[in-house]
Amino acid sequence: MSTSTNAPVANRGWTLVFAALTATLGLAAASWVVAVRQMNWMDMGVATRLGSFAFFVALWVSMMAAMMLPGAAPAVLRRAHASGRARAVPLFVASYLAVWTLVGVAVYALYRPHGSFAAGVVAIAAGAYEFAPLKQHCRRRCHEGVRSGFEFGLYCVGSSIGLMLVLVALGVMNVTWMFVIAVLILAQKLLPPKAAIDVPLALAIVGLGILIVIAPSSVPGLTPPM
Repeated sequence: MSTSTNAPVANRGWTLVFAALTATLGLAAASWVVAVRQMNWMDMGVATRLGSFAFFVALWVSMMAAMMLPGAAPAVLRRAHASGRARAVPLFVASYLAVWTLVGVAVYALYRPHGSFAAGVVAIAAGAYEFAPLKQHCRRRCHEGVRSGFEFGLYCVGSSIGLMLVLVALGVMNVTWMFVIAVLILAQKLLPPKAAIDVPLALAIVGLGILIVIAPSSVPGLTPPM
């Protein structure tokens, strides 16, 4: 009797998990389309201007949904399975994106068009941050259960902020750099820390920063496309 009663409950749970995964990845895919369309003709490399506040925040939210939601899918699924309620999923995703939206507001307030030297320095600092205990702690927490999308967002910001600053410094409207950074963030969210991969990556980011400082013309995307 109990087995037959529990079966529909289990089926509903897996249906919710599947629906959460489909919605999360679907939103990410749609956001890629929106972000790429909005960014067309706006890439000026390190000299990129952000436009109006409303435009940039809307663009930033679509960028974050595109870049961050695939890596957040495991956490969304854990939340859907643990809660068993459909409304828990959009609330989790919305609060997660709200954290990244606040980061976008900070970027807008602090960002200025800059030169290649400043971009190189930011990349070097971002590579060094990959070794920081805070980065390692936040990355581990991204693989563990959290109570809310807001909490998960805070840990993901702590884990990925260095890579995001590389994107902002090299060309915040550059689709190619956006894709590269998104792949790196996805890999770090899905894979456990491993020195054999993480150390070469961090050194590569530092090396990129040094290359930007000494030979900026050799790095694509730093100057406005001709």
